[in-house]
Parts: sequence; C-alpha cells; structure tokens
Amino acid sequence: MPGAEKQKDEYVVRAPPYFGERELGVTFADDPQKLIGRTVITSLYNLTDDPTKHYLLVKFKVVRVNGRYAETVFYGHEYGREYFRSLVRRGTSKVEYIRDVETRDGFRFRVYGVVFTQKRIRSGKMRDIRKIMDQVFTEAAQRLNHDQFAIEMVLGKMGSDIFNRVKKILIPRHVGVYKSKVVRLPEWVYEGRKPEEQAVQAPAS
Repeated sequence: MPGAEKQKDEYVVRAPPYFGERELGVTFADDPQKLIGRTVITSLYNLTDDPTKHYLLVKFKVVRVNGRYAETVFYGHEYGREYFRSLVRRGTSKVEYIRDVETRDGFRFRVYGVVFTQKRIRSGKMRDIRKIMDQVFTEAAQRLNHDQFAIEMVLGKMGSDIFNRVKKILIPRHVGVYKSKVVRLPEWVYEGRKPEEQAVQAPAS
C-alpha cells in the first residue's frame, strides 16, 4: 500500500569490546543504515558494576550494524553535573585545561582536564599545572590508540598520571579528566577494519 509505514526491527545496542560488549539498550529502525550515527549515554557503573562510578557518564556512537546488534565506539564522557558541582569549594582554586589531541589510529579527541587544589594558588602555579595536563594528554595520544586512550581517561589512569606530576608542585584535592568528546572519527571505523600500519597492541593485563 503506497505510503504505508515500513515495519521497524529491534536492534540491541552494545558497548565495544574494550567496555565488555555490555548491552546498552534496544532501538528500532526500518533500515539498519538509519542506526548509524545514533548515540547512547550510560553510567560507568552500568559498564563496570562499580557503584562508586555512578557519577561518570559515558557516550557511545553507533558505527556499524552486525545482524541484530548495533555496534558502537566510545564517543566521549563527562562527570555528572551534581558531582562536578560538589567538587567546587570556597577558598580553593579550580584549574582547567582543554586540549585537542589525535590518537595513533586517527581519532581526534577534545579533552577537558581539571585540578582542584586545597587552597587558592597563584597564576604561576596554575600555568605549571596546565602545562602538566598538556604534557600528559599529548604523550598519551602519541602512544595509545582510541580504545586505550578512552580506557585510560575513563578509568582514571590519565588523572593519576597528572596527579603524580602535580604533587611535585602541590598536593591536589582532586584531579581528573572531567569531560571528553570525539571531534573526528576516521572513515575506516565504519567498516571495522583498522589499517595495519596504525594498529597498536593492547596493553598487557
């Protein structure tokens, strides 16, 4: 019948292997290609079963459809608004830094770092702390692929690296990568075939 609506099929949206291929929910489409580009947000708690990680939200983007599964890649993360607000204290300083970096396999990230101090600090120390964040972000992007970079941000390794360098200047109250987003995806990601020359070995467990 002309103009009749196509039947929509159900697809399971799942996290990528480096997040355990957890099911993120279901979605519907009358054409699997219409799923490409859709995004889904979940908490890190849902991905790790660690209740202390409920404050961190992780975003995934559908890049391929494999049968009934909509496959995704990490597309960004962010501290929950209330959690971030709870870190702000009177009489202390908040040092933020934003940097665009490109991983070894061609993903461009915009990364947002933050250091909360125990007390107010002067602009000279703020510059030193921003320089440290710049170094950590740049060095990580140079040695890691997208998957490894995402894991180090979200699970706190990158924040720990910043902390260990900043503590030579002062002991911070909180250090973290409070937000990130992928601002450019390489074309190969939609086919799922990473160029051999850009492949990076996963870190040993």
